[in-house]
This record gives sequence, structure tokens and C-alpha cells, in this order.
Amino acid sequence: MSTETVSRVLVAGGPEGRPVRPAGAPPAAAGPVVVVEPVGAWGALHLRETWEHRELLLFLTLRDVKVRYKQTVLGLGWVVLLPLLTAIVFTVFLGNVARVDSGGVPYPLFVYSALLPWTFFASAVTSGAGSVVGSAHLVTKVYFPRVIVPAAAIAARLVDFAISFLVLVGMMLVYQVAPTRNLLMIPVLVVLVSLLSFAFGLMLAGINVRWRDVGMAVPVLLQLWMFASPVVYSASMVPARWRTLYNLNPVVGIVGNFRVAVSGGAFDWPALGISAAATVVLLALSAYVFARVERNFADYI
Repeated sequence: MSTETVSRVLVAGGPEGRPVRPAGAPPAAAGPVVVVEPVGAWGALHLRETWEHRELLLFLTLRDVKVRYKQTVLGLGWVVLLPLLTAIVFTVFLGNVARVDSGGVPYPLFVYSALLPWTFFASAVTSGAGSVVGSAHLVTKVYFPRVIVPAAAIAARLVDFAISFLVLVGMMLVYQVAPTRNLLMIPVLVVLVSLLSFAFGLMLAGINVRWRDVGMAVPVLLQLWMFASPVVYSASMVPARWRTLYNLNPVVGIVGNFRVAVSGGAFDWPALGISAAATVVLLALSAYVFARVERNFADYI
């Protein structure tokens, strides 16, 4: 137990005050009662302790990857098939039937280049939201920075993203889309969407422990969110009078610019700036919310 995260250690009969007993716990027969709390309301990230527990983070990440595809016939092949099949469905109905304007980019590449960051974001948020409840056997038995649990769930999705990205490279070759220097923005956008996913995943993971309705509602809300983001259509199709409000969606600047990084064109820097600012604000808010609720995890899990 690191001394950095122990903001208050109360010992029965000690000089710092009366003893504190966690809710629901039986009265202690004898001995000290120790309460471990984060340092301040923003201490949920535990950056130093998380780094000290990096091996646990790696272990939980690999565990998530292995468990998810264990007992499946195709294994990691599902990582490629899921976004690819989704792209085929959208290509048939929106690209060929509805004739959605793709700005001269082949529609399969157009939609897949946006589905890639979106699929990562949606799956990372869903996994992060249920991560703490799914790791009840760890959370209730041993101390470690709880932030590691949603962080590992989201890191596991990065493995999926890396594999799916190879399909995108193959599609660029098939459709003879020459790479441009815009590709240099890909790492920046990946970091940004990872941080945004972590912000939402961390907040929802904490709230989901108390109210399990969150875990049920997240997949449905993400489906609606996808159609409010430029995944199957271009942001240029949104009427100009709604564009400012539309860009407040933090996913717009990431998904739209990821597509530009792949197929070329001019980046939408204002939208990207809004996404970056929203990510910073959401990270701070998520750390605050998680710090407020994590002390009661053992009571509700």
C-alpha cells in the first residue's frame, strides 16, 4: 500500500480521531481499522501507483484479450470480420442503394476508415463500463489502483484496433489510394480517441457499480451516437446552421479527421480542437466521479 494514496489512516483509540468503519462491515473486535482513500477528489488516476502496478495492467489486458476469444472458432479473426461485415452492410444499403455522397472516395474505404476509430471507441466504452463489476473478485479482495481495471479493458481494445488497421491498409492498396503526409496524424488521433474512450469508460465504470442500468443502456446509446457522428456519411452533409452544435460531439473531430488522414484532404482543425478540449474536460470529470464512488465499490459489488 503506497503512502501516496493513503490520505487518512485512522487507528482505534489513536490521536487522529474516532475510528472509521466501512458501511456494512461488522464491528471490529480488536485491532486497528484502516481506511484507504485517494488523495483529494482528483486522485482516482493514481498515476504513480498505476505505473508501479504496470505489470498488473499488462496482465489484465492480456487476460481480457484471451478470455474474449477463448472457445471461439475464428479467434482473433472476429476482430477483422466484425468491422468488415459492418462496412459491407453499409456499403450495400447506403453506398449502392441510398447513394450517400462519399466525396469521390470509394464508399467501402470511406465507411471503413470511419468505422475503425468508431468501433474501437464504442467497444472500449462498453468494455470499460462493465469492467469493475466484471472484476468483482479482484476489487473486493486485494488493494490496487482501481483505475487499472477500466484502463486494461480499454487497452485490450487497442489490440483489436491494431489488427483491424491492417485491413484498412489492404483496402488502400486495393482501391489504389496513395498515402499522403496526412497519415502522420494517425498516431495523434489514436491517442486522442483512446483518451476519450478512457474518460467515458472510467466514468461509466464507477457509476455502473451503483446503478447497473448504465451497463444496459450504454450499447443502445452508442448505436444512436454512431448515427449522430460522421461514420456512414460525411460531416459536410450536415447543414451549416447546425455545424457548430454538431461539432460539440467530441467524436466528430476524431472520426472525421481520421478519414481525412486516410483518404487525403483538409483537416477540420476547429472540430479537432473541440474534441481535444472535450477530452481533457471529460478526463478531469471522470477522475472526479470515479474518486467519489470508488470508496464504496466493495459495498455495492
